[in-house]
Amino acid sequence: MGMTMTQKILAAHAGLDSVKAGDLIEAKLDIVLGNDVTTPVAIGVFDSIGFTKVFDKDKIAIVLDHYTPCKDIKSAQLCAAARAFAKRFDITHFYDVGCVGIEHALLPEQGIVGPGDCIIGADSHTCTYGALGAFSTGVGSTDMAAGMAMGENWFKVPSAIKVTLKGELPPYVSGKDVILHLIGLIGVDGALYKSLEFTGEGVASLSMDDRFTIANMAIEAGGKNGIFPVDEKTLEYVTGRFKRPVKVYEADPDAEYEQEVVIDLGTLKPTVSLPHLPSNTKTVDEVKGLPIDQVVIGSCTNGRISDLRIAADILKGRHVAEGVRCIVIPATQEVYLQCLREGLAEVFISAGCALSTPTCGPCLGGHMGVMSEGERAVATTNRNFVGRMGHVKSEVILASPAVAAASAVAGCVASPLDL
Repeated sequence: MGMTMTQKILAAHAGLDSVKAGDLIEAKLDIVLGNDVTTPVAIGVFDSIGFTKVFDKDKIAIVLDHYTPCKDIKSAQLCAAARAFAKRFDITHFYDVGCVGIEHALLPEQGIVGPGDCIIGADSHTCTYGALGAFSTGVGSTDMAAGMAMGENWFKVPSAIKVTLKGELPPYVSGKDVILHLIGLIGVDGALYKSLEFTGEGVASLSMDDRFTIANMAIEAGGKNGIFPVDEKTLEYVTGRFKRPVKVYEADPDAEYEQEVVIDLGTLKPTVSLPHLPSNTKTVDEVKGLPIDQVVIGSCTNGRISDLRIAADILKGRHVAEGVRCIVIPATQEVYLQCLREGLAEVFISAGCALSTPTCGPCLGGHMGVMSEGERAVATTNRNFVGRMGHVKSEVILASPAVAAASAVAGCVASPLDL
C-alpha cells in the first residue's frame, strides 16, 4: 500500500523507506517553535533534565506573541524567561515586541518553514504550515524541551482523511468558510489524530492565505495535521523567502485513506460557527440579525494582508455600528506596514476601529478585547469554547473577515452580500 503526503514526510525524517498508520517512529526536526506562554514551561523541563545545549540554534523559533506587549507582571516574567533563554543559546529566530508577529503568520512570512519540513510547535495551531506542504503539528512543552535539545521527536504515524476540493469559491467566500463547513460536516473529533490531506482541482483556485487558514484550523476537527500539495502557488510563495532546499512530497496513487470528503467550493456560502464549538456551523443567512457587542479581525487564522484588505473594502466609507467595538489586529509587523502603505489603517480608524500592534491578545481571552458577562463577539479567530474570549457567560461566533466586517457595520451577524 502506498503512502500519504504526511507519511512520506515522516518516513523521510525517520530515515525509513516507508511507514504506515499506527507506526511509532523517531523523526528529525527542521523547526521547533515556542511562544511566551509555552516556552517558559519548556525551559523549566529543559533545565530540570540537565540539558546544557540546544541541537541547532538556527532551527528553534521563539515568538513572544500571546500576551505581548506584556499585560501584567506574570506575562512580563514569562517573556523575561524566554528572552534569557534565547540570549543564553543565541537563538537565531527570536521575535520580541517591535519585530514580533503572531507566530503562525510570522514563520511562513519570514521563510523559517517550508515545503517538506517536519515541524513541532508548543502551540496547537502549529498545523498551519501544512499549507506549504510540510508536516507540522502542535505538541506539549515537554516535547518542545526535548526537541530543542535533541532535534528529534517521536510520533505515531497518523491515518488520513482525503478532502477533495472541486470548483472555485464564490465572492465573499474564503478559506475560513471552507474549514468551518468541513468541521461542521465531520465534527470537532472527526479527524482525531488523523491527517487532513487536501487535494483535488479546487486546490489550485485557493490562495495561499486561504490554505493557511484551512490548515490552521485542522486541529479544530481534532486533526494531527492538515496538509496541502505543493503547487505553483506554493513555490511562488516560498521563492525568495525560504532559504533551505524545497522538498516536494506527493501522495502515492494507492495511498490509503480512512474516508473521503468531497466539497464543491462553488456551492459554499458565508458560514459561521455559533457558540460553543467550531462544529456548530450555520450559514450566515440562517442566523443573521443576532446582536453583537464586539468584532475581532485578526489572529493566526485571519490576520494576513488579504484578510485585512477584504475587511477594509467592506468598512470603507462606512462606520462601525453604535455600541459595537471593532478591534483590528495585523498578524505581523510587515502586515501592519502594508496596511499603512495601502491606506487600510486610515480606513479602519476612520470607520471607528481600534488598530492594534500584532498580538494573539483577545483570541485566548488574554488582553486587547476580553469580554464581560453576557457579551457576544464575531471573531475571525479559531476557537469559540466557553470562556475563550473572557467571561464564561460571554459568546464567540467564528467567521471570515468579510462576515466580521459586515457584522461590525450592521451591529449584528450580517452577510457582506446584504450591505
